[in-house]
Amino acid sequence: MRRFITILSAGVFLAAPLQAFAAPWLGPGDARARHSIQKLSDRGHLDASTTTWPINWADVEQGLDESSDSSVATQRAYLRFEREQQAETGFRGELKLGGANDPAFLRGFHDLSREEGQLTATLQWQGEAWAAGISPSVVADPGDGKEFRLDGSYVAATAGNWVLGVGAIDRWWGPGWQSSMILSSNARPIPAVWIDRKTSLAPESGFLSWIGPWKLNVFLGQLEEERTIPDAKILGMRVSFVPVERLEIGLSRIIIFGGEGRAESFSTVWDALIGKDNIEVDEGETREDDASNQIATIDARYGFPMGEQTMGLYAQMMGEDEAGYLPSRKSWLFGVDWTTRVLSSDQQWFVEFTNTLAEDLIGDPRPNYAYDHFNYTTGYQYYGRAVGSTFDADAEALSLGLFNFLPDGSNLTATITYANLNKDGGNRVSPPDDEVFYNVPDGAQKVAIANLGYGNKVLGGWLDLNLQLTDKEIQLLGGEKDRWSLSASWKYRF
Repeated sequence: MRRFITILSAGVFLAAPLQAFAAPWLGPGDARARHSIQKLSDRGHLDASTTTWPINWADVEQGLDESSDSSVATQRAYLRFEREQQAETGFRGELKLGGANDPAFLRGFHDLSREEGQLTATLQWQGEAWAAGISPSVVADPGDGKEFRLDGSYVAATAGNWVLGVGAIDRWWGPGWQSSMILSSNARPIPAVWIDRKTSLAPESGFLSWIGPWKLNVFLGQLEEERTIPDAKILGMRVSFVPVERLEIGLSRIIIFGGEGRAESFSTVWDALIGKDNIEVDEGETREDDASNQIATIDARYGFPMGEQTMGLYAQMMGEDEAGYLPSRKSWLFGVDWTTRVLSSDQQWFVEFTNTLAEDLIGDPRPNYAYDHFNYTTGYQYYGRAVGSTFDADAEALSLGLFNFLPDGSNLTATITYANLNKDGGNRVSPPDDEVFYNVPDGAQKVAIANLGYGNKVLGGWLDLNLQLTDKEIQLLGGEKDRWSLSASWKYRF
């Protein structure tokens, strides 16, 4: 497996001369960019995947052409500005300073500080055939003991309509604003090699034309050493397609396998892909022939115009097991989002319900099941934070959120969430390292969480302030969280 990763990484460099433009991507974390892309799509100006992040600029380009639809003028203007900042050839840099009195427990699509203090310097270069970025960070009092990091660093190149890359970049798979059941930016980005479809083109074949514009993302990553099974591998796959205008369907799968003392050959991966190693065992038992931990999701979002504004309905279903080649032991996410325009400002609203207790909505509840595995007992975590839903397993949560984008470029955010965490009170996550702070709810607890944010230009850069309040302390495996978390970050581009 290490040899395969080395060969694929080298392939990124060898592929560089094959295409004349290697477009970087728009990563998760910018709520205004997502609002803009989604509104363009819902009004029929962008026919591409909007639920798979990062989104390549090649897909966004089609929605930036001039049109007579004045209701998306501010959205187009913002995306054009970001394209000039991020997608032009040549060098560009960024300096980011952030910190918090206590990092917030609840993280959604909008970027929040994961650490008490962090200084990041980023230098990127984009040529005609490839792009690269180096992003070293120094962290004060890190929650995982890692004071120096290279999160956000990458090398990428294109070959035809494909992007090959290696590095550690944030991902968000699914239509949710507050959470994703399978892959979110809650945890630090996982170092990986990947291949993505650059532009969501429809198949040319008449037999497959019903699929519409489609996108494929595959990555192979390396998890941390501080696990009950150190250095486990993670394989992620997602295909999304638009069979009907403004209806997007996504199919995702994650496989955790290998690691110290575990098989990680190609035959191991193949057995996992075809479900051959999917064997149910009693609690406390281990099986060598169940060599991987797998989850899969099916999600859908349908957006449509309402006057000059838009609305979208979305859902995501996650399965921990497989039955009849479909996910079973299901958990759910449902949501509705819509846009408004009041006092010359644009608003993005959402209401979202998440339930990560397997079979809780349909069938008999199966606690200590979702995101868990009898061999990989560290769970679906990366350096102490859940890779999927920020609420982690066995939780139920309802969120109401608002992003208000003012005409001067500043923004206001407000979210209120009521969550029933770790509903049965049990826990199968094994923290193997005292240096890592595990943001995993310890025991059953009901909590209300309010989040307030403000962003504006300051000293030639961009300042984000965020306040998260809870009605009681949240008990986590890593310790107790304060009832309030105040964070700030300042970003300067050059």
